Formats: sequence, structure tokens, C-alpha cells
Amino acid sequence: MSASAKLFVITAPSGAGKTSLVRALMAHDSMLAHSVSYTTRAPRSGEIAGKDYHFVAKPEFERMLAAGAFLEHAEVFDNHYGTARAQIDAFLAAGRSTILEIDWQGARQVRTAMPACISVFILPPSRAALEHRLEARGTDSAEVIARRLRDAKADMAHWEEAGFVVVNDDFERALADLQAVVGGRGAGLGRDRPELTPLVAALLA
Repeated sequence: MSASAKLFVITAPSGAGKTSLVRALMAHDSMLAHSVSYTTRAPRSGEIAGKDYHFVAKPEFERMLAAGAFLEHAEVFDNHYGTARAQIDAFLAAGRSTILEIDWQGARQVRTAMPACISVFILPPSRAALEHRLEARGTDSAEVIARRLRDAKADMAHWEEAGFVVVNDDFERALADLQAVVGGRGAGLGRDRPELTPLVAALLA
């Protein structure tokens, strides 16, 4: 691993805007590498195999898991997700800082396996905003959205496990905050800043 290359682990509840922020981050910095996770879920509209995810059948995922191929893995919404260890190692060995966007379960595994990684948790500005974003996708039923909201609350309970927290209220400002963390300028974005206390209390109420 290059001394200058870092692994950034980005975590967020469903609907917080993590994927959009990471896409914008990658578009602004061609030197960043993006780890593409493996998943057993079906592709969503517009998703491209090998770019958004490596879509595999459950037996193939289980074979990779048994072979120790994953740095981390988790089951989310009845689907399996995993990060290939070889891909991360190759990016870092080549001196490329790498973005890994995963859920809190996977982030915890990565922090154990690679303690030098930098964790970022993305929070929505309110429960109402989170619900609106999930509904705006237009891909899920009311029952699925209700389940995602319940699970989002459980996910957000793990926000303090990350070293940095970005609030995605204004997209451009959130992107600038994420860029600051990746650029080593995130001193004011730590999880211990006082303004997060009322926000988190409202999100978890």
C-alpha cells in the first residue's frame, strides 16, 4: 500500500444520497478509485454491471465467500453484498486512494481488517427529507419504503462509529464537505461537533 493512498469508507442509510455524492466526488477527481461491490440483487433501472455493481447469482457469491475473497460482506434487504479484497489491495498498491460505499455492518468489518481506513457517515437533514427521497426514486412500493425507513433509523444509530459526518442538506455543500475529508481538510467535520446532537436526536426519535 502506498503511503499516500488511503481507503475511505462511506456509509449512509438508504435515501441519504450516498451514491449521488460518491458519483460527483469521482467525477471531480480522476485519480480516485471506486470499489465496485458484488451483489446478489437485481440491477435497478440505469445501473450498469461492472460499473455500479458486479451482479452475481447467490451460488457464485457463496462460492467467493467460502474462498475468503471478500474484505467485508453483509446481507441487506434480503440481498447479499461484498467487497473483493483483491480489488482494494490492487488500487492501494498502485497508489490510488479508494472510495468504498457500504453499509455500517461492512464498514465495521473493514475498520477491523484495515484500521487505517477513514470512515465517513452521511446523514439526511431530516426524516421527512429521507422519506421524500425514497419516494422520489419511484422504484419501491409503499411497503418497501416503510421498511426502508425503519431500517434507515436502525442504520443511523451507528453514525458515531465513523470518524467524520457529512449532512446532505444542500448537495453542493455536502459534496464540498466530502471533498474536504478526502483531501485531508476535514478537521471541522468530525463526529463530535455539537450541531450534530439535535439533528441525530430528531432522526432517531
